Amino acid sequence: MRPRRPSLGSRRAVQRRCAAVAVLAALGATQAGCGGGGRERLELWALGREGEVVQQLLPEFERRHPELRVEVQQIPFVMAHEKLLTAFVGRSTPDVAQLGSTWIPELAAIGALAALDGRVAESRALSPGDFFPGSWDGGVIEGQVYAIPWYVDTRLLFYRTDLLAAAGCELPPRTWSSWRRCMERLKARAGPDGFAILLPTNEWPPPVALLVDAGSPLLRDGGRYGAFRDPRSRRAMSFYVDLFRAGLAPVVVDYRVGNLYQLFAQGWFAMYISGPWDMGEFRRRLPPALAGSWATAPLPAPDDAAGGVGTGLVGGSSLVIFRASRHQRAAWELVEYLSQPAQQARFYALVGDLPARRAAWQDPALAGDRRARAFQEQLQHAVAAPKVPELEQIVTRLWERSEGVIEGRQGLDQALVDLDRDADRILEKRRWLLARQAARRPARGGP
Repeated sequence: MRPRRPSLGSRRAVQRRCAAVAVLAALGATQAGCGGGGRERLELWALGREGEVVQQLLPEFERRHPELRVEVQQIPFVMAHEKLLTAFVGRSTPDVAQLGSTWIPELAAIGALAALDGRVAESRALSPGDFFPGSWDGGVIEGQVYAIPWYVDTRLLFYRTDLLAAAGCELPPRTWSSWRRCMERLKARAGPDGFAILLPTNEWPPPVALLVDAGSPLLRDGGRYGAFRDPRSRRAMSFYVDLFRAGLAPVVVDYRVGNLYQLFAQGWFAMYISGPWDMGEFRRRLPPALAGSWATAPLPAPDDAAGGVGTGLVGGSSLVIFRASRHQRAAWELVEYLSQPAQQARFYALVGDLPARRAAWQDPALAGDRRARAFQEQLQHAVAAPKVPELEQIVTRLWERSEGVIEGRQGLDQALVDLDRDADRILEKRRWLLARQAARRPARGGP
């Protein structure tokens, strides 16, 4: 899309608005939409490190759009969810915000977000096919587009190539049976004080990754009920729990692991399921002698799966426009700009977040990095999580229930029954709301 110069009419419109603001200011009033020098002000809320780094991308946007000025508010992740909801209730939402993938359904459900279907249809700068399918799908709620993927993540396998080769493993393991055989060989070589894989028992992403890999829907009937008694769910959870029962993974929570990078270097474990943020950590923290002795690979697939690549769960953050914004067109121009391949490639160079835009992966920094390419391959086989606001509560119950099985306090089948019961209780309000909405819709053929 060519940079749009402001038309004379738009300049005059901004001048008229700001002249009016000057009059109101004399009476003690203020207007948030006008900035210094007669420029229209956009407010962007971004989270954590991204909120700091994104400011380096904005001078070029403002050069292309001299009638606009972007103000960034950096919000810590731990405060962001509450702040967003408070802003909606208080009618003080920004124009554009970064949202984690699990927050989009919640804010869409309460009517905080603007639907973007019309903008996407008219855009010459982006289209759904430009993004990884799972990441785009994560922003589509009840058939409407509410979010544009900004950066993506997923979980895959980090492993010691030297230890797997010494154990006679397939490099990398491609199926669950090959993976299991490899872990048994690694454990045999490590002895009683070593392990094949580290899976902290208080983390939900590893079991959820296996559930998705096995084809489990997690929830059923449009996100109304749990689906943990589904045979695919049981298959995944049985595989997961057996890794601990067989002594292939230590029964340990994350805060008791200590320095996992040091333990990985020492060979205490040889495999770990993690995300793209750990590529930089492994490069920085492992000794130079091991620089070429570790790799990444997509999750192994169940033996009966086609294609040879496991299915992952896509995460990351997207950009949304709030429905209350008085600068919808300008906000969309900012979203389009931040979604450009060049900007996403630069963002990766600055902060290490993987681009959601597939064309950005042609950048040499990504195309020439074999460890990053494994994430690209996994993202092509990654799906969005169930789009229900209650998902975080449900997956928290998942690791709590699975921890009880691992520690021998409960059997697997009973835990899955209880987990479905937990999910059904958490989703009770959702079922009530959906039933109420359905009752309000006119019957087909009716008036």
